[in-house]
Amino acid sequence: MSTNTDAELTAFPSSKTGAKVKVAAVQMASGPSVTANLEEAARLIEEAADKGAQLIVLPEYFCIMGLKDTDKLAVRENPGEGEVQNFLSETAKRLGVWLVGGSVPLVSPVSDKIYNSCLVYDEQGQQVARYDKIHLFGLSLGSENFAEEKTIDAGNRVVAIDSPFGRMGLSICYDLRFPELYRMMGKVDIILAPSAFTAITGKAHWETLIRARAIENQAYLIAPAQGGFHVSGRETNGDSMIVDPWGVVLDRLPRGAGVVIAEIDRAYQSSVRASLPALEHRCLLAC
Repeated sequence: MSTNTDAELTAFPSSKTGAKVKVAAVQMASGPSVTANLEEAARLIEEAADKGAQLIVLPEYFCIMGLKDTDKLAVRENPGEGEVQNFLSETAKRLGVWLVGGSVPLVSPVSDKIYNSCLVYDEQGQQVARYDKIHLFGLSLGSENFAEEKTIDAGNRVVAIDSPFGRMGLSICYDLRFPELYRMMGKVDIILAPSAFTAITGKAHWETLIRARAIENQAYLIAPAQGGFHVSGRETNGDSMIVDPWGVVLDRLPRGAGVVIAEIDRAYQSSVRASLPALEHRCLLAC
């Protein structure tokens, strides 16, 4: 597993200490039609932008939740081209916002698999980051059976980038169960965790994992999710939320399509880190 070096990161001016900015997490219950999903995403993105959000994050699989796992293979795109990527780029530029496609199916070297990729676009519509999901979900519990490794090629790069809102670390869904991934990002101000948690695992662990990752990294965590019943019969957990560096849930949406809005306050984050300098106290075997 490799990490981005500073030379690989796209640099942008960081917000001044004390700056506040509105961010949004979009919740959907996507279906098998890419066109219909993009229409719904556009409506919700515009709603978030109208409410003042400058950073808007879509959930995992926002563009397709197929009738079967292999459906996403039929709509995979080459990097830098395709209906979904064009939509993200054009929408970000049109609205003048940073837009994150929670995950987009991209071509992988393995013919019967895709990369499940989180793509970040700036306000000019330029793609400034890509993260391929590293941890692939597997579950066998009652009627719930998932094996993402059958259709997804795992990524191997940890991705964190500088943005006008602070340093952002990228992750997707099942990654939340692996805190070492976030430690490898270094000190990040914002963590993105677009997800499609199952109803059963979400009820048990979703909020706990989200708040834990925010607290231990003293970071804002933006967690947009799939939330509701899907055409395939699958039920996803929803409960999209934005959590602050102290672990406080600033806004959430239990079920259904909608937008979660909150304000990132860098001065507050700095005060948390100064009062409880846990990130400076990290100590492994060398201590």
